[in-house]
Amino acid sequence: MSEGPQGVSRYTTGARINHWITAISLVLLALSGLALFHPSLFFLTHLFGGGQATRAIHPWIGVVLAVSFLGMFIRFAALNMWNKDDTVWMKNLGKVINNQDEGLPELGKYNAGQKLVFWGQSILIVLLFASGIVLWDVYFEDMTSVDQKRLAAVAHALCAIGAILIWIVHVYAAIWVKGTLRAMTRGTVSGGWAWKHHRKWLREETRKS
Repeated sequence: MSEGPQGVSRYTTGARINHWITAISLVLLALSGLALFHPSLFFLTHLFGGGQATRAIHPWIGVVLAVSFLGMFIRFAALNMWNKDDTVWMKNLGKVINNQDEGLPELGKYNAGQKLVFWGQSILIVLLFASGIVLWDVYFEDMTSVDQKRLAAVAHALCAIGAILIWIVHVYAAIWVKGTLRAMTRGTVSGGWAWKHHRKWLREETRKS
C-alpha cells in the first residue's frame, strides 16, 4: 500500500485494465445481445455493422468477456469470501443506505453488496458462456440437439437480463458512493474514503506497509 498526497493505493494498473476490458465487453455484449433479442431493438445492430456482423461478433465478445473475467476472478475471489461481518452489514443495510455508522462492523476490501455483485456475475457469466457455446452453431451446431438449443436460448436470455441488472446496480453504487469511481480510474482512494468505507482493509494495508 502507498499513501501520500495522491491517496491510498487500491488497485494496480493491471487490475484496472482487467476491470475495464471486462466492463467494456459486458456493455458491448448487452448492446449486441439486445439487438438480436427482439425486432424492436434491431436498430442497435447498426453499432456493429449490421445484423450479420452483429451475429458474428457477439459470441467472440463473449469469449473476451469470459477470459477477462477469469482474470478478475483469480485476482479477487479470495477477497470476496463471505464472513460474519458481511452478515451484520446486510442486517444493517438500512443504516448503510442512510449513511449511519453506528453498529456497523469495520470492513475489509469489499462489503457484502460488492461481494454479492462479484459472485452473482461470476455465476451468470459461467452460465452465459456455457449456453452461448450451445447456441454458437458456426462451430458447435452438431454437438447439441434442437431441444437443447431452445433451452439454452431461454437460459441465455434470462442470465443476460440478470447480468445487465447487476451491472446497473454496480454502476449506480459506484456513482452513489462518492469517491469510489476514482479507485478504478486512478487506482487510488482518499484516506477518508478508505477509513469510512473499508476501515479493516485500511488497517491491514497499513500494517503490511
